[in-house]
Amino acid sequence: MKERPTIKRTLQALLYLLPMLLIIGTFNLYPIFRSFEMSFWADYNFFKQEVNAYGLDAFKTVFSDPQFWLAVRNTFIFVLGVVPISIIISLAIALMLHSIDFLQGFFRSIYFLPFVTSTVAVSIVWRWLYHSQYGLINYFLGLFGFNSIQFLTDPKYAMTALVIMSVWKGLGFNIILFLVGLSNINETYYQAAKVDGARPWQRFTNITLPLLSPTMFLVSVMGVISSFKVFDQVFALFNGRPGPANSALTVVYYIFDKFYVESNYAVASAAGLVLFLIILSFTLIQMWFNKRFMQY
Repeated sequence: MKERPTIKRTLQALLYLLPMLLIIGTFNLYPIFRSFEMSFWADYNFFKQEVNAYGLDAFKTVFSDPQFWLAVRNTFIFVLGVVPISIIISLAIALMLHSIDFLQGFFRSIYFLPFVTSTVAVSIVWRWLYHSQYGLINYFLGLFGFNSIQFLTDPKYAMTALVIMSVWKGLGFNIILFLVGLSNINETYYQAAKVDGARPWQRFTNITLPLLSPTMFLVSVMGVISSFKVFDQVFALFNGRPGPANSALTVVYYIFDKFYVESNYAVASAAGLVLFLIILSFTLIQMWFNKRFMQY
């Protein structure tokens, strides 16, 4: 380890890394640069596969399209609905699982199971739960005298149905992360707090939350990024449609529609670049907030 690097050793290391570098370059880097270049296509001949001119026409089309702004609005609603609720519920469940020893591994597996289950399979189950006539949710609502709710056909409830399913499916991953963070907290902190007479809520707010701040930051960043990229839940839950009256249209679904349905590659790539900038901005804001207010 103390030997100085030489050209021979450097080339040998690059040779070992070459297979992975080829995979990353082919399936990660090339699509990124390709989509960036496609977003500036102003005149594209679909039949000859030729680009005759470059410009900002695609971005003008995106920013002047009401459907795009509807997709942005729905995506923000989805993010604001899924991320906070998922963090709160998963933290509460992780605290309960951390406090028990009996069958802890079993309950961890049960909560993690929806996360690794296919989105299509999960959506089929939730379509049955949401069904207005024989769905289990409406059945229980009827027992308490409530009218049947059209979760999948009423624009007022489509986003709520999508948020509930997404929160349920993603809980397991967050729970595992929080359990790892809780296991890294030294028990001596809690013992000292008990000696000083601190109550459970005081121990939670003054010990658990501060020491869990790195895990909270990780969960929130990953949650925001994955929520902004939501697509498969929408496509599977509403059977290939963006909800009734586009009530569940998201930015990624908008990109999918422009690229694969309308074959408008430039507009789809421009919308993808805008989404990337939005996600990047929120990630930077979260990093600044974490560094400014959550360092203990």
